[in-house]
Amino acid sequence: MPAVVASAPGRVNLIGEHTDYNGGLCLPLALPQRTTVTLSPRSDPDLKLSSAQEDDDWEGAVEDRPGGWAAYVAGVVQALREDGHDVPGFEASIDSDVPVGAGLSSSAALECAVATAVAALLGLDLADRSVRRRLADACIRAENDYVGAPTGGMDQSVAMLAQPGHALLLDFADGSATPVELPLEDAGLVVLVIDTRVSHDLTDGSYGDRRRESADAARALGIESLRNADAGRIEELADDVLRRRARHVLSENLRVLAAVGAIGDRDWRALARALDESHTSMRDDFEISSRELDLAVETARSAGALGARMTGGGFGGSALALVPRGDVEAVQSAVTVEFRYAGFAEPAYLLATPDAAARVESVS
Repeated sequence: MPAVVASAPGRVNLIGEHTDYNGGLCLPLALPQRTTVTLSPRSDPDLKLSSAQEDDDWEGAVEDRPGGWAAYVAGVVQALREDGHDVPGFEASIDSDVPVGAGLSSSAALECAVATAVAALLGLDLADRSVRRRLADACIRAENDYVGAPTGGMDQSVAMLAQPGHALLLDFADGSATPVELPLEDAGLVVLVIDTRVSHDLTDGSYGDRRRESADAARALGIESLRNADAGRIEELADDVLRRRARHVLSENLRVLAAVGAIGDRDWRALARALDESHTSMRDDFEISSRELDLAVETARSAGALGARMTGGGFGGSALALVPRGDVEAVQSAVTVEFRYAGFAEPAYLLATPDAAARVESVS
């Protein structure tokens, strides 16, 4: 079997947070930053893994259940083998410029790069969208069941299905994935991502708490998922925490639809309002923001951003801001100064240009 090089993108979620596992809507886009896997098959079923970003290599069987970064690779192999694919053992070397712990889905980028490389080894047709969906499903199971991170599936879906120049409207009620053209350059705008350098870990319990609270709210309302919630009944919930969690999910789904409509109308002020309202909801109702994220959002707005919000699972990670291109340096400078004044670590920045899905780079 040949050696394969494949890559997959990180992602930033424009709007729609903690909605995927609630059967809702979200609007992510793939980043230019990618994780690349060079994969060479071996004659036994074991794995030998190395990463340019990690000090330690790992070698063993998927049944050995490695921890850390290697678990994401082994989990994908196990999920694909469970799906009936004759996945060989392999040696894999990994390199990435997707920031780790920044809420930009470095884990899904790794999973989807591995899945894409294995698919190429096995001769699967990556031009077939249904194949890509099945690979995304395997990567979701790898993260949920093998690694133990209770994420909802947005990250792997956009990593496998994104299109350049587009965000991707994902509907987790009907499984649809609809490209949404995002002509920010024509409008003189950019999406600026502000990495607070506060690393978050989706296996540490906080993310899982929100998922459990969402499920509890749905049960209290007598519905299968919060996608089907009624605003009036939500406000009648006796438990204040469950009421606020459900209110965020319902209102966030409406904001995703408002954002898609605003993009279609090229109404960038309306998009900015949706971003601002999303952050308020995540801060107050879902309680997943942080001092650093709030400061980044507030400072970006005051320095010239049209709108801003935290993005990703929360409890650290990144914020994004919709910024006129000519104001990017001013926004970055203002946020950096405020972080220094507050005694926080200096943030990092990147521009979120909608990029392509996972792909095979070469086969030799």
